[in-house]
Amino acid sequence: MADQVGKYNIKAAALMLGIQPGTLRAWERRYQMIAPVRNEAGHRLYTEEHIKILKWLIKKIDQGFTISQAISLMGHTHEHMDGEEINLKQGNPITSLTEALYDALIHFEQDKINEVFDKMFSIFTMEKVIIDIISQVFVKIEESFKNGQIINAQRNFSSGLLKAKITTIIQSFPNNAHMNKAICASCSKEGDPIGLLMFTYYLRKRGIEVINIGTYGSEVDIYKSIEIIHPDLFIFSCEEHNNLNEALSLIKRLSLNHKEITIGLCGEAIRTMNTADKEQFSTYIFGQTVKEWEMWLLKRMVY
Repeated sequence: MADQVGKYNIKAAALMLGIQPGTLRAWERRYQMIAPVRNEAGHRLYTEEHIKILKWLIKKIDQGFTISQAISLMGHTHEHMDGEEINLKQGNPITSLTEALYDALIHFEQDKINEVFDKMFSIFTMEKVIIDIISQVFVKIEESFKNGQIINAQRNFSSGLLKAKITTIIQSFPNNAHMNKAICASCSKEGDPIGLLMFTYYLRKRGIEVINIGTYGSEVDIYKSIEIIHPDLFIFSCEEHNNLNEALSLIKRLSLNHKEITIGLCGEAIRTMNTADKEQFSTYIFGQTVKEWEMWLLKRMVY
């Protein structure tokens, strides 16, 4: 645990890394790739793990990548770590922790799962953990199940735990009476889709209250919920293609009857629908990345 203790102030960290303190502040503010601890005076303190992450990024920059490209690589490269211990001495830190969490989940190792989560949240910001690590673990779980590499019990345990973790974090954000409100609903019969949970987290992080009304039952339920809640946003997730036509028809009617509401669409069925439908419903599709979400929301809402 010594590697997770804040040791270095920003001047010391910048000196070790060979960059300016202002550059380090700018990277953290813009990309939120690490979460330094703060001392009683509110000053940043960097751990050994933070320094390893930053050295990895600087190494990529020295190889010709921009900082944004290096951070993207940190989230998507397939470099692997040697050994079973959770460490960041070499290789890619996000890949290392993603693999460690996946392995602990499919082996039902609750203590190891908690250890990996503690390590992730001690190094990275909450947003980076949820968007760049948990989402990748969930994708790996679904792919492994489809390929017959894990059984249904492993899939249910793993995905259920990840969804519960995100839900707990979402519920920890404070509410106030002046928040914009969003209704979230889904066609899925297997609980909240992970993509919808990711976007729910994003909305809550940005001060929007989210009311999740669960699996779509009937159009009457939708309209009655809107009448009670008076939302600014209505977010609908469709995962299965056999529900797509019904989902798109609902969105058409909602857009005609509630012009005051910003409507958003997400889900696997939305992501893979044909070009003509994508063009017709393009104003409702908010994409898959935080940058796409920010652009979509800024164009459609003042909050």
